[in-house]
Amino acid sequence: MKTFDVAVIGMGALGSAAAYQLARRGVNVVAFEQFELGHVRGASHDTSRIIRTSYGAPEYVRLAQSAYRDWAELESVTGETFVTVTGGLVFFPEGGPYSADDFRSSLDETGVPYELLTPAEVSARWPQFSLPEGAKAIYTADSGIVHASRSVAALQMQARAHGAVIRDRTPVERLVPDADGVVIHTAHGEVRAGKVIVAADAWTNELLAPLGAEIPLITMQEQVSYFKPADDAAFDRDRFPVWIWEDEYCYYGFPTYGEPSIKAARDVSNNFMTPQERTFVPSPELLEQLTTFMGDTIPGSGQVLRTVTCQYAITLDRRFIISPLEEHPNIIVGLGAGHAFKFTPTFGRILAELAVDGTSTEDISAFGVRPTVPVHL
Repeated sequence: MKTFDVAVIGMGALGSAAAYQLARRGVNVVAFEQFELGHVRGASHDTSRIIRTSYGAPEYVRLAQSAYRDWAELESVTGETFVTVTGGLVFFPEGGPYSADDFRSSLDETGVPYELLTPAEVSARWPQFSLPEGAKAIYTADSGIVHASRSVAALQMQARAHGAVIRDRTPVERLVPDADGVVIHTAHGEVRAGKVIVAADAWTNELLAPLGAEIPLITMQEQVSYFKPADDAAFDRDRFPVWIWEDEYCYYGFPTYGEPSIKAARDVSNNFMTPQERTFVPSPELLEQLTTFMGDTIPGSGQVLRTVTCQYAITLDRRFIISPLEEHPNIIVGLGAGHAFKFTPTFGRILAELAVDGTSTEDISAFGVRPTVPVHL
């Protein structure tokens, strides 16, 4: 049986980042992906993701500050540009369930500059928005876009260049911890590793449940839609920011990015289904809901061009899990709860640090495998 120092299970964004961070440290690492690399069955495909420090919880702001540094380092290593800064707005309609004060407090505590804007001030700078009276907006100049599929491919390439063994189309069937580490049973044979990082997202519990370590997760099919504005120049990244609408239903969107269209979606659409039940067919009801919102809030957004589905696997309180299992400390779990892409290189670095050093240079005390107090992110 071949033996490795660390095995990574799942080669989406977080697993790919962990494999790269391990390999660059000279660790003998093997990584398994049940599908082809770059597949569309999870949450790491397509193009744009929002990157931001504007969170309502300071632990995420600090992690985001580290992520900006780690993205810059990855860009330096690869010679590619992954982050595009556009500025970003977070909207809080009057009477909604969330408050701008949580964000202001979090940003004040961590020293991130921001502006608190009225609807009139937003409209003066970005007339593309039509906001209701009484709404508040927080603007952070460092917000922007990170390219999803291209950055994941770069992480995989760098992992291989540093010696990682990547076995795609190799489902992991079970994990068997013992005194010497963990035996990984795959569809193509067995290997042993001293440590295992499980970054399998919606498939996590297929491996943890037999160990009595199942983590409560909610899985659903999400969808994003691309709109074709009549005046696409008005939505160029130099003239239009990324944005988030914080309300009973939360929405988010992007300026043009690589094509003359703008992208938007509802966050947590509650279109519940397991990976096995997933249809890949967009919900007409969710699309109608989104187009109504866009017509009201961004009147020039235009007609829908296409809708792309992805998959969410979220913890009950939307908090990350970055932690070894209590009963099986050689198995480390990384779960991004549907909002981790912006943190990808830092998330991977933390998982690698836990596997090699047993601790992390980042404060991850809030991200253990345990019940946590729900917070809005």
